[in-house]
Amino acid sequence: MAGRAIIALLALLGFAGLASVDARKGYGPGDQDWGFVDVRTGAHMFYWLYYTTANVSSYTERPLAIWLQGGPGASSTGYGNFEELGPLKLDGSYRDWTWVKDMNVMFIDNPVGSGFSYVDGSSYYTTNNKQIALDLVELMKGFYTNHPEFKTVPLHIFCESYGGKMAPEFALELDYAIKRGEIESNFVSVALGDPWTSPIDSVLSWAPFLLQLGIVDQDGHDKIEASALKTKDYVDREKWTQATLQWSSTQSVVLRESKGVDFYNVETPTLGDQYRLMSRAAMTPEEVMYRTLVKFDVDEDRDKLLEDLMLGPVTEALGINTGVKWGAQSGTTFTKLMGDFMKPAVDVVGELLNNTTVKVGVFSGGLDLICATPGAVNWIEAMEWSAKPSYQVSPRVGITVDRVLEGYEKTYGNFSMFWVNRAGHMVPADNPAAMSHILRHFTKFG
Repeated sequence: MAGRAIIALLALLGFAGLASVDARKGYGPGDQDWGFVDVRTGAHMFYWLYYTTANVSSYTERPLAIWLQGGPGASSTGYGNFEELGPLKLDGSYRDWTWVKDMNVMFIDNPVGSGFSYVDGSSYYTTNNKQIALDLVELMKGFYTNHPEFKTVPLHIFCESYGGKMAPEFALELDYAIKRGEIESNFVSVALGDPWTSPIDSVLSWAPFLLQLGIVDQDGHDKIEASALKTKDYVDREKWTQATLQWSSTQSVVLRESKGVDFYNVETPTLGDQYRLMSRAAMTPEEVMYRTLVKFDVDEDRDKLLEDLMLGPVTEALGINTGVKWGAQSGTTFTKLMGDFMKPAVDVVGELLNNTTVKVGVFSGGLDLICATPGAVNWIEAMEWSAKPSYQVSPRVGITVDRVLEGYEKTYGNFSMFWVNRAGHMVPADNPAAMSHILRHFTKFG
């Protein structure tokens, strides 16, 4: 009997090494955990952690990757999870290229008001990038309190789109909080996917990019460029809300002149008629922006499928009972940040490179329009950091996976730029082979 007890105890200890005592069965395969952190009074941020399914003796042997969606107001737990890199696709089938096979992945609904995250009243939304960053640091403090075993696990932040503004400032504030002794974290890197880091550089790239692709003619180019330059004028005069509204107007010019090009992948088939343009004509500028940036406006049927999934099976499986439904506050989350939307965060990236040891990267899909690669190249070229001259003369090398050229890479010191072939705005979904190379670059796994 004593022998059996010892065997049972050893088995129990072995199991404890494989999974967290907090691990639960959520929605989909593998061990998970999730919860809310009160980042401020009246502001509740939600995270959803997937423990790695890699064949390891302990999940702490693999790094932790955070994924931040864009918008602002888009849901990481929804879109990033089911449309890009989580273990299940939107239709419930298994994703072959899920990041969870190689590392622990945490989706954060950020800023507060996005996805399952919520606020108790209008005054608790964020209105600028610094507030968003500080909320994320508080989220990590709460996460490490719940999961102290992750304090020594290498942490990597990945993001997309508007995340390219939020993630750098989050990374900077997290690094400074670590140095002040306010939080213990093995923070290693931040990688910005198709980033909105310098909004005006993105907007100014639209006209020449579309002209060179043959999607618009010279007349269309000139009309788009004229609207983009009006946007730049507002930016130069720091009329930020007007700049955001003019950005929306420029987007409408692009859609009209291109006959409805898809902003997230210029090769995506579209209706090519007036349906989409007419439906947008009835919207306010705020509604147009929300449809594009938070609802993604790629496929309304898919939007409906995701909403039904999150409000139904996922809400039920995770036992979410806050009184605020998934996505109910996303529109207001976006609206509250309209005055900050067009502000750049290039100086924050430069500060990361100059004042920290954090590895920084940018990866960009060559078929993306909304955050087109030429715009990213331009703001990187203009950014000031100490190693810039060495980066500029460093060679650009090809990214080859299974003998296929998936893109290009340029690295010097703590900064890397990745050009990704056959990918639009959503690189993890469009070209998972190239994304795996990028993951390996930062995390050593992928």
